[in-house]
Amino acid sequence: MDLAAHMGDMGRRARAASRTLALAAPEAKTQALHAAAAAIRAAADEILAANAGDVAKAKADGMTGSFLDRLTLTPARIAAMAEGVEQVAALPDPVGKVTERWTRPNGLIIERVRTPLGVIGVIYESRPNVTADAAALCLRAGNAVILRGGSDSLASSGAIHRAFVSGLKSAGLPEDAVEFVAVADRAAVGLMLAGLDNNVDVIVPRGGKSLVARVQSDARVPVFAHLDGINHVYVDKAADLAMAKTVVLNAKMRRTGVCGAAETLLVDQAVAATHLKPLVEMLIDAGCEVRGDDAVQAVDTRVKPATPLDWDTEYLDAIIAAKVVDGVAGAVAHIEAHGSHHTDSIVTQDAATAERFLAEVDSAIVLHNASTQFADGGEFGFGGEIGIATGRMHARGPVGAEQLTSFKYRIHGTGQTRP
Repeated sequence: MDLAAHMGDMGRRARAASRTLALAAPEAKTQALHAAAAAIRAAADEILAANAGDVAKAKADGMTGSFLDRLTLTPARIAAMAEGVEQVAALPDPVGKVTERWTRPNGLIIERVRTPLGVIGVIYESRPNVTADAAALCLRAGNAVILRGGSDSLASSGAIHRAFVSGLKSAGLPEDAVEFVAVADRAAVGLMLAGLDNNVDVIVPRGGKSLVARVQSDARVPVFAHLDGINHVYVDKAADLAMAKTVVLNAKMRRTGVCGAAETLLVDQAVAATHLKPLVEMLIDAGCEVRGDDAVQAVDTRVKPATPLDWDTEYLDAIIAAKVVDGVAGAVAHIEAHGSHHTDSIVTQDAATAERFLAEVDSAIVLHNASTQFADGGEFGFGGEIGIATGRMHARGPVGAEQLTSFKYRIHGTGQTRP
């Protein structure tokens, strides 16, 4: 197979499908999404069988527990995947929405209207559920999508793609609206980054540092950047200890392999004597390795010394770095120096301190008295997400259907000419 020719054809098919989707009625897209969800449920056995093969190979290759967690599908996760597609189906259709409207002194009526982006390339690793999430969100926003999953999840993602496309077909929408790169050759990624002869409008990377670095370095089309989730929980001097323990434990240990997991715990030195030891003991007793500064090491002999690298590491595992800081100013300074602008949380009962943290921490998502694991499009009511954008252009935070649109201006006149 000539990969370049194959990928070029895929790009052209996706471009043609995107033009059809851009004009599709909201009801047609809704019908297709419900049909895709039903098809995913019906194909659960096929998807699980494919995933079992992927997981077996990953284990044989020595992959870590957090990697296997992201890769593994279960009946419950497949059901949640289908429910996510249905949640996207229930979202208002963003295409054609008039976001602003005004009248000029000369009588011209100007409207800003949401429009699809066109063809979106999604490059992802290990998470086969991204196949359904990305396909659903792109479809809702009237975009065609080209999916390139990792070689580790190729069989799982392929099975999900086949089910999703069968739903499209039954609803009368073009099957080419959701393309899947079913080859492991990494050259396919390079071809997508080059734009497939101007047929890809934006790239969304979902994966580790090496993937994101390659995409940002080589892409010839715009990129929705999704950088590390080096997320912090800061426990302020005005924090309720019971709440802090609940939030910290959930933020770190609910699922350690997700990008919203907390990787660093910061504790105000004003309450280190009362709050630090209970928090550290709780984490270690829950099976989490704690790497701390001198103050943290002093409260529990099981704490390992933190190295400078620990403050800049996304573990995606049951490991957390912990440090005592000088109040909210010290927390903000540490996050600015070592964070990834993804998700950071403060636990405090002081409203003024919370407002300062929320204002000064320059992350896509900042929380007050809540777990960082809410960094998820589904939890935002977006029905899912195609990624968490940590950049500052166009989209930031969970990228849902609305964020997958651009806009154009429609101008209505009555024969006006410009003097």
